[in-house]
Amino acid sequence: MLVDLRINNYALIEQLELRPSPLLNIITGETGAGKSIMLGAIGLLLGNRADSRMLFDTERKCVIEGQFNIANYQLQDIFEAEDLDYDTHCILRREISPNGKSRAFVNDTPVTLEALRKIGANLMDIHSQHDTLLLGDGVFQLNLLDLYAGLVPQRTMYSHAFRQYRKLETDLQALEGQAAQASKELDYNSFLLNELEEAKLDTEDQDALEQEVKQLEHAEEIKYKLSQALHGLRDSETCATGNLKEAVGLLGQVSSYADTFKELRERLNSCLIELHDIADEVETAERRTEGDPARAEELQDRLNVLYTLQRKHQARDLPALIEVREVLRQKVSSVLNLDKEIARLRKDSDAALAAVTKQGTKLSESRRKSFPHFEKQLGLLLADLGMPHARIVVQHSTGAPATSGIDVVSILFTANKGAQPQTLSKAASGGEFSRLMLCIKYMLADKTALPTIVFDEIDTGISGEIAVKVGRMMQQMAQKHQLVAISHLPQMAAAGDVHYFVYKEDRADRTVSRIRELSKEDRIKEIAHMIAGAKPSENAFQSARELLALRGEVAA
Repeated sequence: MLVDLRINNYALIEQLELRPSPLLNIITGETGAGKSIMLGAIGLLLGNRADSRMLFDTERKCVIEGQFNIANYQLQDIFEAEDLDYDTHCILRREISPNGKSRAFVNDTPVTLEALRKIGANLMDIHSQHDTLLLGDGVFQLNLLDLYAGLVPQRTMYSHAFRQYRKLETDLQALEGQAAQASKELDYNSFLLNELEEAKLDTEDQDALEQEVKQLEHAEEIKYKLSQALHGLRDSETCATGNLKEAVGLLGQVSSYADTFKELRERLNSCLIELHDIADEVETAERRTEGDPARAEELQDRLNVLYTLQRKHQARDLPALIEVREVLRQKVSSVLNLDKEIARLRKDSDAALAAVTKQGTKLSESRRKSFPHFEKQLGLLLADLGMPHARIVVQHSTGAPATSGIDVVSILFTANKGAQPQTLSKAASGGEFSRLMLCIKYMLADKTALPTIVFDEIDTGISGEIAVKVGRMMQQMAQKHQLVAISHLPQMAAAGDVHYFVYKEDRADRTVSRIRELSKEDRIKEIAHMIAGAKPSENAFQSARELLALRGEVAA
């Protein structure tokens, strides 16, 4: 419920404050006085686009603020989703700077326009020509019917199941696309993998192969050098081992004279032992070294295979080539496993579709049961508002599961006796549209906690007793929901619990728009002016009193 509305520096409004009644608030005034401007400001508060050209004073920022009591609206989840602190007292604020920049706030916390729209849509509902356009939309009509029949919880369950089904379908389509692309590459990847598998990379040591090839290619030189080394170590008269052995003997002869000589002998003897071992290993290596051209060619061919594969896959060494092979193994394996995953997903998707269809069918049955009650109640209300021959028919068909269910509906209407009902866009005039929307919202008033409803000239195309009945209907709605109605009809003006008057005030430099709450006497004068014009007669004043008497404002 709107508790306080403040508009500063917007269009013709320099400063305006409105503290509406929790019941029915009527706003009247001459055409162009600023009623539509006030609605434009409220639209900004609810997230409409801003325009700096609408500033009253282009040197100052525009500020529009609304304070709401939202204790009965159950909006905790929306506030949580937008990461906002929830409080039963909510303040929406919109600021437009002279340079055109716009900022939005909820409880003094900066928010995006989208967040402001989500919250604002649950706080105020401005009924205007836009609503009549929506009324012709099938999805909007289905939402209205679900609200009327109390099926929102059931539809929420269906929507959850439908989202799960759509997610599975999306995942399945993505996987099937991936499988199709992978299948195109499977033959090539399989060829590359087979080539690497045949190379038996895990059994090879490329460094050892390269070393053995070098030894085989230089076997004659290696054998000669080893023979020369063995000659110098052990097989010549002046060989190293012979000289070292003689030195060990000489140190042994003097080792008894000092511990130092003994230690030197022991160290030299260790060197002699090591030298004998080296000589033995050199001899073994020399005997084993033999030229083998066939073996060298075999190893070189093996290396050439590795070199070719490394160049082909741009691998710097054997470990990198093995990594390429593992990647190819995964690609080929994933293609083979995709069929299993696709089969699993298709099974899950079919099961989800069956569940959605079952819930959709159940929801559809509940909807169809509500149609006759909706048609009858709406027809009676329209008859009471001056359309005795009005006929409402809910045209229904079913199709594939969609976001709102399996139902496709269209509300058909005719106001004329004997005429065939047609779609609202073809059959209803502007005034009939307005009365239709009023009746529908009247029917929904007992079904859900509606936000503050602003009716912008919903009385278009009506007058006399029908206007009185519209006023009574709005009075009844206002017992449960706060209403604000902009009207040009005296019957509507008299129905309000509070009456505000919008007027222009001419200053020396410019015109400004103002609003004030009318007293009882002022209401009589304003309604008399609405009945008879600028100079109302005593009869007009008496008629105003009689209209107000209908709601007990003054004595007849």
